[in-house]
Amino acid sequence: MSASYFANGVRTLWENAKGFLMGANFIPSREASLVAWSNNLSSLISATPTAFGLTAAQATAYATLNTAFDTAYNTIKNNTTRSPANIIAKNQAKKNLIASARQLAGVIQKYPAITNAQRSALGLTVPNMPSPIPPPSAAPALEIGIVTGYSVNVKLHDSASGSKRGKPAGVSGASVFSFVGAVAPSDISAWKFEGNTSKTTVQVAFPNTTAAGATVWLTAFWFNPRKQSGPACAPVSTNLQGGSVSLAA
Repeated sequence: MSASYFANGVRTLWENAKGFLMGANFIPSREASLVAWSNNLSSLISATPTAFGLTAAQATAYATLNTAFDTAYNTIKNNTTRSPANIIAKNQAKKNLIASARQLAGVIQKYPAITNAQRSALGLTVPNMPSPIPPPSAAPALEIGIVTGYSVNVKLHDSASGSKRGKPAGVSGASVFSFVGAVAPSDISAWKFEGNTSKTTVQVAFPNTTAAGATVWLTAFWFNPRKQSGPACAPVSTNLQGGSVSLAA
């Protein structure tokens, strides 16, 4: 297992864990804040329950729990009515409220028509939206390696960094193309698609019916995780049974 693969795995686990924690902790921990938060939630879902994927009955049931907690909380805030029995009643009302709030939040978050603006207005977790990775802006550097029979070893690397190894940031892989002939065509549709690869070293095998000493050309372009491609590199040629390597003019 490569270090980069392990690092990506750790990063994914952390993002998932972070999302879970954020989703679990949307309810305020301070009771004064919980009262204000719950009053807002109850008011909004009672006004238009279906806009949040809820039913009127669900909104009404929550409003009852919200009133019970609000009343119990204000009861124990008053020194004249603060008693062990009332504190127990407040704690039970709070427990009932939070359980219902979490249940309703789960329904709302899964409602297909819910928007992030609505989530924010309700005081629910707004999911982090990762910035899309743009298409690669630079072409790969392509080098011809060992030529054995009808097989050509091709090496790709980041042309912008000057490094001889690895893909640029945001690149998932490369599309490789070949052509047999004296002059490389300018139209990519005239090339043969050899396949996509996530590796930077690939073997391109030409048909064994290709003429001895034929000139072959290779080119490639990077693509991002959404399979959006960047520019193709300048075609590079070699001969299947020896010969010089050149760049297209």
